[in-house]
Amino acid sequence: MHVLQSTLDPSSDQAQKNRAGHEELLTELRAEEAKANAGGGDKYVARHRKRGKLLARERVELLLDRDSPFLEFGSVYAWGTEYLVGAGVITGAGVVNGVECVITAHDPTVKGGTMNPYTWQKVLRAMKIAEENRLPVINLVESGGADLRKQVELFIPAGRLFHDLSALSAKGIPTISLVFGNSTAGGAYVPGMSDYNVFVQNGAKVFLGGPPLVKMATGEIADDESLGGGDMHARKTGLADYLARDELEAISLGRDIVEHLHWEKKGPGPTELGPTGLAEPPLYDEDELLDIASVDLKVPFDPREVLARVLDGSRFEEHKPLYGTALVTGWGSIHGYPIGVIANARGVLFNEEARKGAEFILKCNQSDIPILFLQNTTGFMVGTEYEQAGIVKDGSKLVNAVTNSKVPHITLNIGASYGAGNYGMSGRSYDPRFLFSWPSSKTAIMGPEQLAGVLSIVAKASAEGAGRPFDEEADARQRAETEARVEAEQRALTMSGQGFDDGIIDPRDTRSVLGIALSLIHSNDIAGTRGYGVFRM
Repeated sequence: MHVLQSTLDPSSDQAQKNRAGHEELLTELRAEEAKANAGGGDKYVARHRKRGKLLARERVELLLDRDSPFLEFGSVYAWGTEYLVGAGVITGAGVVNGVECVITAHDPTVKGGTMNPYTWQKVLRAMKIAEENRLPVINLVESGGADLRKQVELFIPAGRLFHDLSALSAKGIPTISLVFGNSTAGGAYVPGMSDYNVFVQNGAKVFLGGPPLVKMATGEIADDESLGGGDMHARKTGLADYLARDELEAISLGRDIVEHLHWEKKGPGPTELGPTGLAEPPLYDEDELLDIASVDLKVPFDPREVLARVLDGSRFEEHKPLYGTALVTGWGSIHGYPIGVIANARGVLFNEEARKGAEFILKCNQSDIPILFLQNTTGFMVGTEYEQAGIVKDGSKLVNAVTNSKVPHITLNIGASYGAGNYGMSGRSYDPRFLFSWPSSKTAIMGPEQLAGVLSIVAKASAEGAGRPFDEEADARQRAETEARVEAEQRALTMSGQGFDDGIIDPRDTRSVLGIALSLIHSNDIAGTRGYGVFRM
């Protein structure tokens, strides 16, 4: 297999501009992640500790195997909204007693762990990751249930969580709840739908209606322990399978439960390993990824430079290197897992690139090889020449192939992801198993200047058609406002805040993140499609 040769000059002006730009964006990202890590703030953290309780992230850390990684999902979820960054819940994947699990942990320092619309979306995404990749789920529960002030936004979608927990169990995917505090109202169904439950004595409170609601509904005066305490559920209802004396014992019991699952992966393990039994690292330093990707998306860069710092041994067998050269396709491996790669070399997708990409996806499906999409595209080419050459038909071939591909997809936005190019490169609406973004990436229907210009042309044509005068000054103001709005909306932070990816990652962590994602994917069967829908020829 060919070994990629890098031509990067880290001392060049462009490389230094790229690094400076990425460092600035990463500083901003770390500041936003710090807000999520701070939970509800010093006042509520101190109150929580005064009650003798562990923080949500401490619970996660103690649950995981020592020194094992935790791949957090949506670390800046809800950024740019009225809710706190992180949406009051931690979700991610980590190793518990040697088993890769999806973990959710409510943060009780954020409004008592109550769940807002973004909380539910984030948890439901974690459930989908568990279902698609066949990963046991561990819920670290301490939540006051839904935020009743947002009931109209919550009631219908919230029911999906209980549906998904039950569906996971029916598919033989274990679900475990460790209940540290409140699990009230609809939240009571989280342990109710779980396969295994551990309740903390004098801490867990699991009931449909707490004392205030019971008094309002029936007139009965009751206390928390009688209604839903851990001891009551362990002795009377049987909802608690285990009663822990404290939080540390609850976490220990959770680890014991995972151990006795005797869980095994269905997919193959790493196969592309060196003579030492380990995957060969890339020949080039991953730190140089900050020098490679352009913060200014108008400046192109070669995705092979990225692959040289991500693939095992920097080895890459390129497919059709002389055809459709704006799209790079080929095979390599990451941490020993074989992978097909589809990467944008130049922003625009032409007819040849669309056909090349579709064919490559079919080949990966025939060989049961997962596909990594490296997005940096402005979309499919437009214009009379390309329309007459059938860009709609060819673009549809690529979208068809992506849609009906059954091998797992991992998508990484390393630049632009505009228009239908987002669809052809397995964007969020095409259900990749995982989708991550670099801080410099942008996603939109089209670039800000193009979008504002299109609206301006349409407005001018409309005025001319109606015989109205066209206000050039007002149009200039409108264009400037539109460009500024789209520029803000297309940012990685905005996209991630809305849950349109699974997290923004430091480019230097790309190989590690992709390796973890591939390992998670191989917990399930890996099998490609053997038949496709109609391709318009």
